[in-house]
Formats: sequence, C-alpha cells, structure tokens
Amino acid sequence: MPAQPPSSPVTAPPPSNGARPPPAPQAPQRGRGHTRISGLRTGLIAGVAVLIVVLIFIIQNTHAVNISFLGAHLHLSLAVALLLAAIAGALLMAAAGTARITQLRLALRRTRHRSPAAPAPPGR
Repeated sequence: MPAQPPSSPVTAPPPSNGARPPPAPQAPQRGRGHTRISGLRTGLIAGVAVLIVVLIFIIQNTHAVNISFLGAHLHLSLAVALLLAAIAGALLMAAAGTARITQLRLALRRTRHRSPAAPAPPGR
C-alpha cells in the first residue's frame, strides 16, 4: 500500500467582497465562572476574617479611657469605644454604597426611558 501524504483541512477562499469569514466556534470553557453568589461568599469569608482580627484587638484592649467627641465626654472601656467606631465606619460605608446604587438605578431608569422599547415577540 503506497504511503499517502498527510491530508490538510480544506479551507474555503476568503470572500471577494472584503467581508471577514465567520469566527471559528470556540471550545466551551472549563471551570466555574464568577457569579454573584460566589462573590458574596468570598466577601463574607473576608468579612469574617476581618471581624475576628477586630475582635482580638478589642479583647486585648479592655482598659478604661476618656473619650471626648463634639463636646461629649465619656469614660468607658476602650473595647466598647473601638466597637462603636467600627460600627460607625460600617454604617458610613453602607450609606455611601446605598447612595451609589441609587444613583446607578436612576441613571439606568433614565436610559431606559430615552431608548425606544424593543418590539414584543410575535404571539404575545
């Protein structure tokens, strides 16, 4: 039996009108994609790690201190003062995040009202 040269794939010549040929189909990607729930899980794990570090810091600093803020003078545990400061910081971050989400939703709503509505599919 005579040896045959290796066959090469047959390709069509490029179109003469200057259009590009359609892209070759991509192989499906392996692995898991990033989802909202996976992001939430990662954020919760990081938050718990930070909380543990903050709690250790608070537990190690339990002596009483004098605190003055906007004319108020308090004498309380440093642990309580640190905990209150952490809570205040978290509330400020939540307020900033809420304001940004509200701003983005309003912008999206304005964009939807300006663009024409897509036609409804037939039969509905």
